[in-house]
Amino acid sequence: MDIVFATNNLHKLEEIGALLGEKFRLIGLKDLNIIEEIPEDHETLEENASQKAWYIYKRTGHDCFADDTGLEVDALKGAPGVYSARYSRIGHPTFPDMEPAEGNIKKLLIEMEGEKLRSARFRTVIALVLGGKEYQFEGVVDGWITESSSGAKGFGYDPVFRPDGYKITFAEMDLALKNQISHRAQAVEQLVQKLKGM
Repeated sequence: MDIVFATNNLHKLEEIGALLGEKFRLIGLKDLNIIEEIPEDHETLEENASQKAWYIYKRTGHDCFADDTGLEVDALKGAPGVYSARYSRIGHPTFPDMEPAEGNIKKLLIEMEGEKLRSARFRTVIALVLGGKEYQFEGVVDGWITESSSGAKGFGYDPVFRPDGYKITFAEMDLALKNQISHRAQAVEQLVQKLKGM
């Protein structure tokens, strides 16, 4: 079964492709020659995921899904949250010469300096548009913000997020282990069950 994932993020395509398995052929936006930025200008993960999925569905007519993920840090009152991907770019750019992911991590660690409450969670919302009807799925993993980056795998905030029950960050895990426990894996599992039931 062909299904479009409304992203150009190669890391996400690889991660979710591994979760979907051979029954599904995952099509990225580059495969459809869609290279423009997809709008995501809402205040919640749910609204952004929905907006992206409907944008691609209306543009292509293909069944598709989109995700939005946020890191929610308790000491920062849930920030960066929906702004996670562009955290260091909000307002006056904090680290304009850095890659966004690197700048985001640096800004987060600076804001968390000396903070004892380091609990946080990753939350993913997937919006699936199938036959003109929308379904949503959510995955959450709780954890802790480390005091420094550790590990070279994964992407985004993975080097500074240690999931509960583990002594290593997401960026120190191999993809198979991360895919067993991650927020995205939980949401994708619900997505797969929905697709298999069609």
